[in-house]
Amino acid sequence: MKLLKSVALAASVSFLPFPVHAEDPDEAAPAADVEGAAIVVTGARGQVQRSVADSPVPIDVIGPAELKSTGRSGLKEILGNIIPSLTMPALGGGGTSASVRPISIRGLSGDYVLVLVNGKRRHTTSLINNLSRISGGSTPVDIDLIPISAVGRIEVLRDGAAAQYGSDAISGVINVILDDSADGGDLSLTGGSLYSKGGELAQVSGSYGTPLGDNGGFVRFALEAKYHDRATSSAEPIPYIYPLVNGQPDPREASANHLIAGGYGRSNRDKIVNTSYNAELPLGEDATLYSFSTLSYRDIKDARGASVAAPTGYGGQPNTQGASVLPQIYPGGFQAYRRIREWDYQAALGVRTALAGWNFDLSTSYGMDNVELGAENTLNPSLGPTSPTKFFMGRQKQDLWVTNLDVSREYDVGLAKPLNIAFGAEYRWERFQNIAGEPDSYRDGGYVIPVDDTPFGELYGGRSPSPGLVSFTGTSPADETSLSRNNLAAYLDLSTDLTPGWFLGVAGRFEHYSDGAGDTFSAKASTRVELAPGLALRGGVNTGFRAPSLAQTGFSTTQNTVTVIGDARVLTVSKFLPVNSAAAQALGASPLKPEKSLNFTAGVTYESGPLRLTLDAYQIRIDDRIVKTEFLGTASNGGSAIRSILEVNGVHDVDSAQFFTNAIDTRTRGVDVVGEYTLDTQAAGTFRLSAAYSYNKTKILHVIDNPPELASLNVTLFGRQAQRDLVAATPRSKVVLTTNWSSGKVRALVRATRYGGYTESSNVAASDRIFGARWVADAEIGYQLTEALDLAVGANNVFDTYPQKNGAIAFDGSGLYGGFAPFGLSGGFYYARAGLRF
Repeated sequence: MKLLKSVALAASVSFLPFPVHAEDPDEAAPAADVEGAAIVVTGARGQVQRSVADSPVPIDVIGPAELKSTGRSGLKEILGNIIPSLTMPALGGGGTSASVRPISIRGLSGDYVLVLVNGKRRHTTSLINNLSRISGGSTPVDIDLIPISAVGRIEVLRDGAAAQYGSDAISGVINVILDDSADGGDLSLTGGSLYSKGGELAQVSGSYGTPLGDNGGFVRFALEAKYHDRATSSAEPIPYIYPLVNGQPDPREASANHLIAGGYGRSNRDKIVNTSYNAELPLGEDATLYSFSTLSYRDIKDARGASVAAPTGYGGQPNTQGASVLPQIYPGGFQAYRRIREWDYQAALGVRTALAGWNFDLSTSYGMDNVELGAENTLNPSLGPTSPTKFFMGRQKQDLWVTNLDVSREYDVGLAKPLNIAFGAEYRWERFQNIAGEPDSYRDGGYVIPVDDTPFGELYGGRSPSPGLVSFTGTSPADETSLSRNNLAAYLDLSTDLTPGWFLGVAGRFEHYSDGAGDTFSAKASTRVELAPGLALRGGVNTGFRAPSLAQTGFSTTQNTVTVIGDARVLTVSKFLPVNSAAAQALGASPLKPEKSLNFTAGVTYESGPLRLTLDAYQIRIDDRIVKTEFLGTASNGGSAIRSILEVNGVHDVDSAQFFTNAIDTRTRGVDVVGEYTLDTQAAGTFRLSAAYSYNKTKILHVIDNPPELASLNVTLFGRQAQRDLVAATPRSKVVLTTNWSSGKVRALVRATRYGGYTESSNVAASDRIFGARWVADAEIGYQLTEALDLAVGANNVFDTYPQKNGAIAFDGSGLYGGFAPFGLSGGFYYARAGLRF
């Protein structure tokens, strides 16, 4: 019961309209001894409480009020709006990463942050970001598949924690703690739209809790359903859709839609249903049975790649896919759509108990992400006019089964506080599967465009269109894979106050993987010294690691592209090779190793009454980072010599290839500054003011030499653009200023965010595109109409801010604003929300 009360208190004090910045806390959280201290449960193990005032490393605590005070429809966008060190590109690149956006934290990809739900490891997505330039090759957890209405609070640990939790916890930990309210329910309805580009949102969410048993048990259910439409393209119109007729525009041009780049801007039409439950049932005095689960279905229709038959596009640029637009099927061209149908779930069951003075927590959880990839409104032109227009492209699955035993107790050893001892063990099994699609999604049908007297036949007659789908790639049997591995881990965590005001904690963790990741050991030490009441220094050092994901080890795909050389149209086929394949090894690939990190953090905190200030500096060095190689085998990168190696090793009819490799060492340095102040006035109400600043800079310390297999060739393994994307593609700085005011039944929130500049780089420095900093404002005003009914209206990006224009418009009219803008390419969004409590 003490534990249940403490968790309830934590939820109540974190129900704030701005983040409370706290620290490195415990697995079990007794009640705070200072009113208003936000007790957190992420970080240190055991029984000693950690609060905002006495933590050795920083944590952001975000309550449900802040999560709901936006018109944003998913946790990624919400946290990106609140947390200064988290960003997302508008368009990180192609492939599924354009549909499910990757995140970046402290300038590092989402792979380097561990996501927990109720303290238990969450499974990752099965959708590898293989074509993304930002966070390329990552397979992070997709937190958008957790219902917002289920969240009691979110704790974001801004420090390495691999010694406590294992792989992935290099840049931090996000712990989503589900609502444990035992009584009552809530219902929220939200509707909104972009100012001028559509993108309508309709969202309903709610939760309901009820007692379970007679001794303080509970079960709480949550449901969230939303429809979010795509936006009108932010691209420029192109001049022609059809081939010229006797040198003149086709008469159909007058009624044609020349805005064809439907994927430029908000390109998704999303239908998502997220559900969850969270339950506890006491079993006598000293034991509690608990369980929680999430279940989600997502249906995405994403505009990816528009094609027309006209030989030239924006600015007279050549159309390399004109021959693929068969007029018998698509007389005026087409907008292809990627389809993603996804089932995702996690279920956990555990028991907490006390025995002989020791506290035990035994749990097991299983999670899966199961994605069906499809395509609509496209074709395989090599099949000719009989080609279908709807395809099953394949399936990707990711499974994770984790079983944990955590043990802890306190010993009085004569120091200022008892010594907290925590240790435990973990077994983890995971699997990745890449399953082939239907043959029509990848095969070559051998069709030859007939030579006739039509404009299309005169322009493209005699040519063979590319095999496979236009804009997409179906998974072939040669690219199928199924990989699994086991992991065993053990940890020890010790912490105490050596003297009044001086905390010291140490932890160590050993892990064994059954595959090439092998054995790893991580360690952490953290401390906090109180110099005066309210003033303290804190810091720590830790080593960490990230085991290569199974997707990075086994992912394979074949992509069909077209290149025009002079008047000739040349089919180019590229392949992403599994790192353990004979062809990849012949090009110098070797089994992927875990990425290793060394983190330092040091900070100062000050708290006095309604004022709280924190400043934390950090350095994260990561060795053996896993990145994608360049395409090897192109005319400028190895040419025919690479293609000969591929042929000898069983990869035929492929012009270039790439694979994952441990290629670079990097160092990221940064600082996080947070200030918070609460001003209570009788006449003007209550003002809660916060200011947060984040700065980080990543430097590449080392790039590996070409392997012996490529030493004699003119090959670049990891080129300029790829290197620059790691260090310059996301803003180095971000400022978030928030004012939350309330008086009686009225409240208002105003947030101004400054996103620093960034660069969309090229392999040639002169072609780099530099985008300057932008301020983006959000606002919301709410009114408590009755005790049960609350109304709110607001706007994100109030002043309809766009990135600066920077030329380099592509054939289809896209590119005017670049693609990496962290606040999107579609302008302002307004919304209204009604909330009901019962």
